[in-house]
Amino acid sequence: MSDTAVRSISQAEIKRLSTIVNFDLYPLDQPDSDAYWAVVQNLRAQLAEDGCAHVPDFIQDNIKQQLQAESEALAPHAHYHANKITPYAGADDESLPKDHPKRHFQAFTNGFVAKDLISEDKVIQRLYCNPVFKQFIADCLGEEKIYEYADPLAGLVINVMPENTTLPWHFDTNEFIVSLMTKRPQQGGDFEYAPGIRQVGNENFEDVKRVLNGERDLVKTLTLNTGDLQLFKGRFSMHRVAPAVGQRLCAILGYAKEPGMIGRVKRTKDVYGRVTQAHIDAENARRSDGLAD
Repeated sequence: MSDTAVRSISQAEIKRLSTIVNFDLYPLDQPDSDAYWAVVQNLRAQLAEDGCAHVPDFIQDNIKQQLQAESEALAPHAHYHANKITPYAGADDESLPKDHPKRHFQAFTNGFVAKDLISEDKVIQRLYCNPVFKQFIADCLGEEKIYEYADPLAGLVINVMPENTTLPWHFDTNEFIVSLMTKRPQQGGDFEYAPGIRQVGNENFEDVKRVLNGERDLVKTLTLNTGDLQLFKGRFSMHRVAPAVGQRLCAILGYAKEPGMIGRVKRTKDVYGRVTQAHIDAENARRSDGLAD
């Protein structure tokens, strides 16, 4: 059990979550129990090992079909971005050598359904906003509290990958991300990542370059099934999604350790096809970790 005092939780929020989450495997309804903290400690250990924690069958079996159907219905609303991007989503910098990772452009062809298009009644929206679920994620991260991503477009999205498209090697804007597979493709579509390939104050461009050039010794692979949850520290681990046969749909639930996290204008415009005034206002804010976006 946690060393902290017994926490007061809303029975109403637990009831709402009980229609979505597999409490038999993941007792989020008993946050001060030994069983709950055994789950948390296991996921913390996975994150400590390589920055990635896999939570299989997080969603109840009888909800998985609804989860998939809702994401399939939203998929046509995705904005598709056909472009070439670097792992840092920045513009070309001709002052750097031609083989520098910041000048390594890759095809990006998949789409995203923005947060403001996902209604409150959808499974992923109900999960994303639930305070019991958010506390579970905070506990897994060893944080007292986490905050919903302040970005009005990117806080909760569905990544839509039609057949034979890829989400190429990149780093996330946020330090960590939570994702939920809502439709597994027929084949392929594995999640590939290079754990902790950079750290605060150290971009480690040499190893980044090796991965971009196809070397696999630093790369791990994870297969996610419909209803599986994943916690991932993508700010420091470069990652991508491999090509798939059949459509792949994955919800991305954005949280932050501090309030007010908003994406950059260029990346937002590329991914969602539009920006809001909130993005423009935040454009000149400096990142405290000093890493490239």
